[in-house]
Amino acid sequence: MRAMILEQQNQPLVPSEVPVPSICPGHLLIRVTACGICRTDLHVVDGDLKEPTLPLIPGHQVVGIVEQVGEGVDDFAPGQRVGVPWLGGSCGRCRFCLSQRENLCAEAVYNGYQVNGGFAEYMLANAAYSFALPPGYADQQAAPLLCAGLIGYRAWRLVAEAKYVGFYGFGAAAHILVQVARHEGRRVFAFTRPGDQSGQEFALAMGADWAGNAGDIPPRELDAAIIFAPAGELVPLALRDVSRGGRVICAGIHMTDIPAFAYELLWGERQLCSVANLTRRDGEEFLPLAARIPVRTEVTTYPLEAANRALDDLRHGRFNGAAVLLP
Repeated sequence: MRAMILEQQNQPLVPSEVPVPSICPGHLLIRVTACGICRTDLHVVDGDLKEPTLPLIPGHQVVGIVEQVGEGVDDFAPGQRVGVPWLGGSCGRCRFCLSQRENLCAEAVYNGYQVNGGFAEYMLANAAYSFALPPGYADQQAAPLLCAGLIGYRAWRLVAEAKYVGFYGFGAAAHILVQVARHEGRRVFAFTRPGDQSGQEFALAMGADWAGNAGDIPPRELDAAIIFAPAGELVPLALRDVSRGGRVICAGIHMTDIPAFAYELLWGERQLCSVANLTRRDGEEFLPLAARIPVRTEVTTYPLEAANRALDDLRHGRFNGAAVLLP
């Protein structure tokens, strides 16, 4: 099969021909039809995340068709369309797994990081951590729901009581969540890179009530904020913008160092916390919700062999919404 291989971090992916994976118990062999490109993929390639299993096939927003079903799998059948997210497995025994918080398991493994992902024509995935996908979505439209959507939704659940919410960074996750917010009657204030007029227009078109530059004062005090951009300097700005009792959520897997800030920004029972990965419950809740709303994803597609160009376009903010590879 064709695949894009990460042989060394901070180096381009290498187009390669490799064997199709062999089916094994508890797993699905999936023919990949679409794979979203996520900022986490960029962190893996650029060396921000330090523990990849190399050589590696990246990719963890995978949509495909089940070709073979491993022994012990009862929930999926050949020919079924499935989605594969970032979380690829956990121990099932620790206190986190036993309380439906397998995202915090110390033995968790991740697709496109410790195990091969979807930048290829075929992928082997743990069936217990794969999802049936709702109808009504083309494959490329469904792919961003599997990370931008799922991890974004996990962050969204932490601001469930907020009416006025700031989104710091308006990329793949934010353009999905703003639609959830509108559906639930909330109001979103979007902050983009300074001078990103296209991004601000995109945020308004997707349903944001206001859009401005990171650092601008929003037109009203916020109840909560979600930081999607991997920029630690946004944390003091978000704390400044939320009201007493407000909550600031860091939704990325990687962030630059947070600068020192005055205690008064945190005082007043403001809360600062992070979101780590996703759980299977997040998928079970969010995917049907996305179909009911319905969430519309804006995607830019690339052929598999253009994965390096797609990653560079993401790195430099050359598209709005999400990017998807089509093998």
